[in-house]
Amino acid sequence: MILSTGAASTLSIAARVFNAMNRRNYSTRCISAESLNLRSDSTSEAANVTPESETRLSLRKKRLKQEDLEPLDEDSTRGINSRKEMLALPDIEESPYKSTSGFASSRTSKLNSCIKSTEASASASSVKTAGIAPDNWEKVIEGIRKMTSSEEAPVDNLECDRTGSFLPPKERRFYVLIGTLLSSQTKDYITSAAVDRLLQNGLLTPEAIDKADESTIKELIYPVGFYTRKATNVKKVAKICLTKYDGDIPSTLEELLSLPGVGPKIAHLVLHIAWNDVQGICVDTHVHRICNRLGWVSKPGTKQKTSSPEETRVALQQWLPKEEWVAINFLLVGFGQTICTPLRPRCGTCSITELCPSAFKETPSSSSKLKKSVKSKKL
Repeated sequence: MILSTGAASTLSIAARVFNAMNRRNYSTRCISAESLNLRSDSTSEAANVTPESETRLSLRKKRLKQEDLEPLDEDSTRGINSRKEMLALPDIEESPYKSTSGFASSRTSKLNSCIKSTEASASASSVKTAGIAPDNWEKVIEGIRKMTSSEEAPVDNLECDRTGSFLPPKERRFYVLIGTLLSSQTKDYITSAAVDRLLQNGLLTPEAIDKADESTIKELIYPVGFYTRKATNVKKVAKICLTKYDGDIPSTLEELLSLPGVGPKIAHLVLHIAWNDVQGICVDTHVHRICNRLGWVSKPGTKQKTSSPEETRVALQQWLPKEEWVAINFLLVGFGQTICTPLRPRCGTCSITELCPSAFKETPSSSSKLKKSVKSKKL
């Protein structure tokens, strides 16, 4: 049997008590609850003991009293508390659409509070931020704006397509949700073409998608990234919107995150475009990469780069004023598509290299170019 730290500590104390009594020839005496209570009188014992045994009894009581009053260490307390929690809280329902009760709903409520507290790291209801802004960040943003104004990025051409402004409100919101879900890990022009094909075939309403075959949806959205999985998720999302939201889409961050295939970046983007509700920054691979190159974000308490877009979002929201939350995504995405590219960034044409700690560090050096040229000549 495996005991928790708290239980093991309790048994250790009890063992020391009984061992002390055995060493003093008290093994034949029946130990009652009253005899272990050091605050009670022990007149019945005192009447039958010799002076020598009385001295031993006094020493035993002194030692037991010291052990009894000795506070449990932090590990023991933590073990007892964790054991209580394990016994009190059952597993959560896997399906986010099943109603829960009792402890399960209580624990779900606690997890929702954790999500809200994470978002509150830079509360969307307040422009005030908690972190310290990096030096010259305003100059960097202004420099990027000037550079991207003369460059035409794919995101600029397709931004109007994401809103579905030509549709009625409810259909427009569903259009935004499906288009954004398909855009994950897919180039913008591919996503735009897939959404157009769904629209031309009358498959951009929850009712139509719910009735359509999954194979048909898969053929229409190909070649978006992970199109097979996304076709399954699109069907599930349509069913949820029909049964739970009367054909509309969720209007809160927590409900959007409960949809299949919807992560933080998609949820924040849909919330902003569909409901005009800014709860956080939309961080994709471009924003994640550029923020780390600029030294704008780091893991909590360290100078290490963030390892995921979600870590970047939380770190960026710590100091970036809320009025920049919407613009920063499209600004950095355009910058990342044209200048600060994933491989071989164009530092030579960038106007903010003096403010960028990563400038020219990812550009192939002259020595490496020489080695490649020598190798090609040998071949």
